[in-house]
Amino acid sequence: ENPQLSSLDKTDLAFSEGSQSLYKPEPLEKALNVLSSEKVNGVSIDFNYRFFQLSERAAMDASYVQELDGILKEARTIENHLKQKRESLKQRFTVIANTL
Repeated sequence: ENPQLSSLDKTDLAFSEGSQSLYKPEPLEKALNVLSSEKVNGVSIDFNYRFFQLSERAAMDASYVQELDGILKEARTIENHLKQKRESLKQRFTVIANTL
């Protein structure tokens, strides 16, 4: 040992050497990993929630599209029926006009 070191310096030296041996980076790394994984889980949960919302909206949009398709099909059927009625009336009026 160095005789010039005071007992206080020896204590400081022993403490700093001891604290270095007590310092283990693993708990800090583990804590950071836990925090990182929690953040990733949070982002994942947020993403899943937003994806679920978008899926629900897409399903609603699809049902609206189906409903509109049904309405358009019904409108075309009515339009065709009215066209047939108009043709039928034209023919009747033609027959009536020809008999007069």
